[in-house]
Amino acid sequence: MENKRKALGKGLEQLFNNELMDFSQVEKNIVEHANETDIVLIPVEEIRSNPYQPREYFDEIALEELATSIKEHGVLQPIIVKKSIKGYELVAGERRLKASKLANLATIPAIIKEFTDQDMMDIALLENIQREDLTPIEIAEGFKKYIEKTGLTQEEIAVKFGKSRSYITNLLGLLSLPKSIKNLINKGEITQSHARVLSKLEKEELVLSLAEKIITDDISVRELESLVSSDNVAKKKPVVRTIDKSATTEAFENILRDMVGTKVNITKNKITIPFDSEPDLLRILEILNVKVEDDK
Repeated sequence: MENKRKALGKGLEQLFNNELMDFSQVEKNIVEHANETDIVLIPVEEIRSNPYQPREYFDEIALEELATSIKEHGVLQPIIVKKSIKGYELVAGERRLKASKLANLATIPAIIKEFTDQDMMDIALLENIQREDLTPIEIAEGFKKYIEKTGLTQEEIAVKFGKSRSYITNLLGLLSLPKSIKNLINKGEITQSHARVLSKLEKEELVLSLAEKIITDDISVRELESLVSSDNVAKKKPVVRTIDKSATTEAFENILRDMVGTKVNITKNKITIPFDSEPDLLRILEILNVKVEDDK
């Protein structure tokens, strides 16, 4: 807890009152503690995106629908911005801002707050790893840029954002995949779990052929792992897990955390695995080899 607080900027520190950083809490706290006079109308054209924002892909249909709603009802929740040398930098509310532009609004309701560059990086990455519409590649790019800017280690990043180190390592490993494979991941044609297996393979030709097989034959992650399990298949760095017979509950929590990529609690013969969103839940179920049948 103490290490995490030290890693936060002073502007963000006062917005968190629990152990794990939660972006929804940032927005909620800012909006709830704002007075009517704190919400002002500012010109849309004077706002630029958070320079540390990793998101690149937006659902155009969803934006059009939001723009239609804004035309009819207005912007229901103010965006959050910080004053910059010229105009404003967006802190939170990228979709609302983009949809407002589509709706041809001249101004948008906003709350102006003071944040440092470190705060802006924290917010941009935190917002997107907890939102459903960011691709694994975009999240990985966000973590990569964050590490480059701050000089923090993967372990420090993992603690700061409530993830396991293996989750960060596996995510960054996706960036080593060929561009064509990363495009397939961005389009949702290859899942993150499939991509994680491919990222551990040495030969690009094999990666490309297996990616095609994933799409054409609709093979599962377990089937893919079976296909590459042979010792004859060159791998970058095989991951070997060992369990000490004298391991404590905390050690088992760490092992499970490395497996599913999020914090795990073991208390009173019960295992608790939190998740950020429905896609995150499906990712965890896939890792645990739990199949969910769609009854629609």
